[in-house]
Amino acid sequence: MTTEDLIRALAADRHAGQKPRTALLLALVPAMAFVAILFFSRIGFRDDIDDALHTVRFLFKFVVIVPLAVVTIGAMFRSTDPIQAYGWWTKLLPLPLVLLGAGVVAELLAIPRSDWTVRLIGSNAVNCMTLIPLMASGPLAIFMTALKSGAPADPGLSGAMAGLAASGIAVIFYATNCFDDSPLFVVTWYPLAIGTVALAGFLAGRLLLRW
Repeated sequence: MTTEDLIRALAADRHAGQKPRTALLLALVPAMAFVAILFFSRIGFRDDIDDALHTVRFLFKFVVIVPLAVVTIGAMFRSTDPIQAYGWWTKLLPLPLVLLGAGVVAELLAIPRSDWTVRLIGSNAVNCMTLIPLMASGPLAIFMTALKSGAPADPGLSGAMAGLAASGIAVIFYATNCFDDSPLFVVTWYPLAIGTVALAGFLAGRLLLRW
């Protein structure tokens, strides 16, 4: 039996494939609980949350970030296999970016050019760059622990998916605190904060998930 045959046999083993996914499924509860406890005890909703719920820009943030969380969590589950087989999750990964891109175009058409920079910079860039990674740190650690029960084909990529999934959960909560609802702000600062966590997950995966 060649090495490739052995890997394929492992991938086909139902028990071996289900164990890490079950661990990840169980990890979702404490991961979300960590973010929720941190958010409601230290951060909280923005002061005008009732009014914000009636605005298109605020609601549009969730049109982007909820699919981001769902797709990245799904991709993370598939990343546990010793053979890369992300299936249709890979095809869905660009969906949040496509939605956000459409929102950016609509924003550019709706506001004067003189307001573009103001909307892009916003007033919460520092909070965005600190709170999202902070809230995502707990889920990332929990997901990495669960992923250690698997045998990912690409440990770095699996760790990066864990970082994206952790960020996806964190950013859903953070968006309810952030006063900057412009897609120009979201497309600039949210990816930077999320990318920081994904990079941390990639490096951690290379170190902790090797087999």
